[in-house]
Amino acid sequence: MDIIKTLSEELNIPEKQVAAAVGLLDEGNTIPFIARYRKEVTGGLDDDQLRELGTRLEYLRSLDERREEVRALIEAQGKLTDEVAAALSRATILAEIEDIYRPFRPKRKTRASVAREHGLAPLAEAIMEQRESYEPPLSELAATFVSDEVKSPAEALAGAADIIAEDVSDNADYRKRLRTLTREQGTIVTAKSGDNNDDEKSSVYSMYYEFSERVSRIAPHRVLAINRGEKEGALKVTLSLDPASALAYLYSKTLVKHDSPAKELVKAAVDDSYSRLIAPSVEREIRAELTDAAQEGAIKVFADNLRHLLMQAPIKGKVVMGLDPGYRTGCKLAVVDATGRVLDTAVIYPTKPHERIDDAKRKVKAFIKKYSVDAVAIGNGTASRESERFIADTLHEMGDETNCKYVIVSEAGASVYSASKLAAEEFPDFDVTQRSAVSIARRLQDPMAELVKIEPRAIGVGQYQHDMKPARLDEALGGVVEASVNEVGVDLNTASHSLLSYVAGINATLAKNIVKYREEHGAFSSRADVMNVPRMGERAFEQCAGFLRVPGSDEILDNTGVHPESYAAAKSLLKKYRYKESDVRDGGLMLLRFKVEKDGAERVSRELGVGVPTLTDIVSELEKPGRDVRDSFPAPVLRQDVLEMSDLAEGMVLTGTVRNVTDFGAFVDIGVHQDGLLHISEMSDKFVKHPSDALAVGDVITVRIKSVDTKKNRIALSAKGIAR
Repeated sequence: MDIIKTLSEELNIPEKQVAAAVGLLDEGNTIPFIARYRKEVTGGLDDDQLRELGTRLEYLRSLDERREEVRALIEAQGKLTDEVAAALSRATILAEIEDIYRPFRPKRKTRASVAREHGLAPLAEAIMEQRESYEPPLSELAATFVSDEVKSPAEALAGAADIIAEDVSDNADYRKRLRTLTREQGTIVTAKSGDNNDDEKSSVYSMYYEFSERVSRIAPHRVLAINRGEKEGALKVTLSLDPASALAYLYSKTLVKHDSPAKELVKAAVDDSYSRLIAPSVEREIRAELTDAAQEGAIKVFADNLRHLLMQAPIKGKVVMGLDPGYRTGCKLAVVDATGRVLDTAVIYPTKPHERIDDAKRKVKAFIKKYSVDAVAIGNGTASRESERFIADTLHEMGDETNCKYVIVSEAGASVYSASKLAAEEFPDFDVTQRSAVSIARRLQDPMAELVKIEPRAIGVGQYQHDMKPARLDEALGGVVEASVNEVGVDLNTASHSLLSYVAGINATLAKNIVKYREEHGAFSSRADVMNVPRMGERAFEQCAGFLRVPGSDEILDNTGVHPESYAAAKSLLKKYRYKESDVRDGGLMLLRFKVEKDGAERVSRELGVGVPTLTDIVSELEKPGRDVRDSFPAPVLRQDVLEMSDLAEGMVLTGTVRNVTDFGAFVDIGVHQDGLLHISEMSDKFVKHPSDALAVGDVITVRIKSVDTKKNRIALSAKGIAR
């Protein structure tokens, strides 16, 4: 297989670009580095394209390895014909290679293998010849195979039929066609399991108690829901295909002479082959395909949600009080300053069973006044609703004494972080809930810096993440975190080792070495200083340097995304247009882009010895040194008052924040503790193919209340007829 050509065709990328990208990956370059600093080489392939290319490259190489393994195994048996070799060369997926190998694979004991051991293969061959007449007749021919193991002619014919059935089942072309037929015409059918005694109305799987849908049309989230229902014993699942269409195809391939005395024997063997061997196997394969595709789709949605969550705009320069809600153990408070440093902690008991509301209000008001708290971040877990009401009432009582507002923050994964070794190292004197309160506060200040401390799958913005293949999920989500961190860049003097470990070229050990060096020697004064860190070699520095920021460096370019390898070009550009480095710091380069465009980017790039993409990036960085790309994203909606579900009425228009996007819609926080569902059919006046095409986690949108079901705690929303 020509892997470069195959990748080019699959990904719709010119072969030259594919070859360049593969070469850079094989040299050990990281994807963020290639995407950002090797645009001229790859023709501008972005991070997503490179990750998809890398994944497919790995699959195709493993496919080629398996192809050669199978070729060698068949050749070792002395059975590698030109036809088999050609079929192996044409195979484009692993299933096709395994189908080709099936007849040659050492088999466990089967009915057919026993029949072969009993010498019935010649009888099977004679039957499959389907002669116009047999002399002697088949019954007499079968009698000649009677032995100590084969007791009768009927038993001989049955054994021969088993051999024919297995041979039909092992035919790679037949299986390929029947898989295609099942994909196109098969139906997934589900029913209530006989072991399921749940009340149909209350069961989460009740909609699948009498359900069927074509394989070609079933939505990925339904596949995952059905799989979970089957796993939990609530559902019985089958994949059905009208046997007539499958058998018609097999008959056309196997019944060569319709007037042969052997016709009915062959026909019966084919029927048995399909019902006993092929259909169950194909059903497993198709369901595995559906599951893999659904999981990949769910991982994509999860990854997209995670990216938008990580890229939420930070609230800079604000003092935040985190509140981890609770009942019996109380609500934990933690006040952190604008840099995330913990100023104070406390425990209050405003909720049941204690309800020490006056004392709790006194402590909260004291914290807000003493530390000039700008915002209260309330975790959305247990007792969140009561805590939100309590904070809203407290702020209302304070009136003009404060401008403090509050916001509900997702605490998904906070408990995981709080109980982790990392949290224990960071806050050895805090208990788990105190750490959680700090994490909640910091999530509002800088979502990315805090969320990277948590295992991505625990962040809680996906569907059926517990049903995913762990390795694949971790790979995809890890890639999202890596891409997001490098897109933003990290402050070399404040970043935790968790954040640094996601920077291109920096592994966990090197990240810890950087933090340790910083603690022992003080702040880094420049990017170049990081070369003094143990195990920071030239290769690692090349990969990571452009993503590290040193705001206090005397070298202004150290606080930009300009890579050190392009410093000379950047300084030549400034000199060409008579700018000083102080102009960069002061933001006085507003006309630089205009001047470059006037002279022609191609000509200027040649003068500087860089490509046009690099020149364009240098200009962007010089225009806004130290910029944070997240500032362009919607900021969290801060609130002062709280709504109850009873306050909602059909037709009411509210502002909300998208908390999660799924295959069927989006969940929106509209300030009533219970997120409302904006179904895909209600997202727009125009057709929306997938919710992620219209919305992303963190988006602030206007929605209309469509319906409220207080008994089931459900809110249906609509965005139709609302201008965005």
